[in-house]
Amino acid sequence: MLREGESLTEDGGRDPVTLFLTGDVMTGRGIDQVFPESSSPELYESYMTSALAYVRLAERASGPIPGRVDHAYVWGDALDELERVGPDARIINLETAVTTSDTPEPKGINYRMHPSNAACFTIAGVDCAVLANNHTLDWGEAGLLETLDTLESRGIPTAGAGRDLHAAQAPAVIELAQGGRILVFGLGLSDSGIPPHWRAGPAQAGVWLVPDISDVTVSEVSRRVAEWRRPGDIVLASVHWGGNWGYAVHPSHRRFARALVDEAGVDVVHGHSSHHPKGIEVHDGRLILYGCGDFLNDYEGIRGHEEFRGDLVLMYFARLAADTGRLMGLELTPLRIRRFRLERTSAEETEWMRGTLANASRPLGTSVRRGEGGRLRLDWQGAERSPSDSG
Repeated sequence: MLREGESLTEDGGRDPVTLFLTGDVMTGRGIDQVFPESSSPELYESYMTSALAYVRLAERASGPIPGRVDHAYVWGDALDELERVGPDARIINLETAVTTSDTPEPKGINYRMHPSNAACFTIAGVDCAVLANNHTLDWGEAGLLETLDTLESRGIPTAGAGRDLHAAQAPAVIELAQGGRILVFGLGLSDSGIPPHWRAGPAQAGVWLVPDISDVTVSEVSRRVAEWRRPGDIVLASVHWGGNWGYAVHPSHRRFARALVDEAGVDVVHGHSSHHPKGIEVHDGRLILYGCGDFLNDYEGIRGHEEFRGDLVLMYFARLAADTGRLMGLELTPLRIRRFRLERTSAEETEWMRGTLANASRPLGTSVRRGEGGRLRLDWQGAERSPSDSG
């Protein structure tokens, strides 16, 4: 079924659009402590009272972190990959309040980074920070408002949270150099751990926390998309949902993702919350990422759930037809977090990631194969493989 403005030529004469997508970027707590300027290390966790303890855990596991690092340090080899691909838009799920607020939410785990360290997002060329998640208000409404102000001052649009419900539901708008736009809508589900009182209201700052994933919610998302969409726009729904561990995709999440494509006209479903990558689906030619996993965190040295290899992360490079939003290719670059820095994986680690992701994706109708240069590629029914895609 063709959508309004969609042609059989697929590209409409415009070059494909490449998106760089990540899962959870958690640059607070321990990572914040190794940057040039840091928030107070005081924590309110039952088992940790100082963020510096997470630095010591990482050093015990992987070796010394070199003093105060610059803002490019954490990205490591990811910067070379970004330079190689040159994506048209770079979209992250930011799970850290960017604030000096000293009033934590009483939830046990609270992430924050000093506003000066938001320079790390500028260095990586981030075009959109999604905030519809369970850490955005870790330091209260004041922390959210400072986060919004700080990112805005750096020219980084946000999605999924705002000063009121209207702002939280509005998309981040990314203008493409070749014409057209990417609209990023951010929304969260309560099963990801977002507290109910964080829901934005008509005069209340907060996140776009949808009440459920019923047809009513799909209709609400459809209305928001219709309000903003112009012919040639690519629409991305960034959804924070589900628990932290496990590869199974809940049937209700799958129904919701497909309804976002079929009913709301979404071109990419960018799912996150799981601490490891989950399976990938292509529905009606549109990409559905059920869980992109963590991308940056301070979890080194923390024991538990080792079978999921949370230290291995993925860069997602999705190539879309510019005028239709249909998926033309998905390349994945595996990396490893070591000493709070992203490094290239070994051949064994790359193969572990390929096999694990392939197993998780098989029930969803896709497969994952080795590409060139230690990268991975997605295959699905109806995908076209060019000679350069062989690997």
